[in-house]
Amino acid sequence: MQNHLVMTIIGRDRTGLIESLARLIADNHGNWLESRMCRLGGEFAGILRVQVPEENEKKLIRAMHSGGLTVIVRPDEIAPSAGSTKNASLSLIGQDRPGIIYQVSAALANQNINVEELESERFSAPMSGEMIFTAMARLQIPESCAVADLRKELEAIGGELMVDISFTES
Repeated sequence: MQNHLVMTIIGRDRTGLIESLARLIADNHGNWLESRMCRLGGEFAGILRVQVPEENEKKLIRAMHSGGLTVIVRPDEIAPSAGSTKNASLSLIGQDRPGIIYQVSAALANQNINVEELESERFSAPMSGEMIFTAMARLQIPESCAVADLRKELEAIGGELMVDISFTES
């Protein structure tokens, strides 16, 4: 029997880190299914979904913990669907200020929208040197969501924070 695991991995970034993780999985007859990984500051952070034979699961987990990384392992339990949903994306760009993600995520949560993926960064604008904040999110919207109301709320937030917010249904 094959078990599916979701692993959160955090540690000091170094060359060859991904290769060492992949080797541990392959050595235990596992299969790397999907992942999201990046370097933030000098740290490596990732989430990884693997499939491994039941008889190799404990050995793989022990090996992952012995590599000097903080590893949290959970069984991959797919949650039952909460009904029909639509996909959407949201992008944001503007001068950085505290509370941008909070205000946008509160508007999404009020409409029961699930943020499936969020990527953000902050950088210095080329000409002015001011700090610019960008974010991209992949969303799942329930059929019950009043999309027109959500658009109005996001426009109001964009105006208040002076950021451009684009919302696109897929």
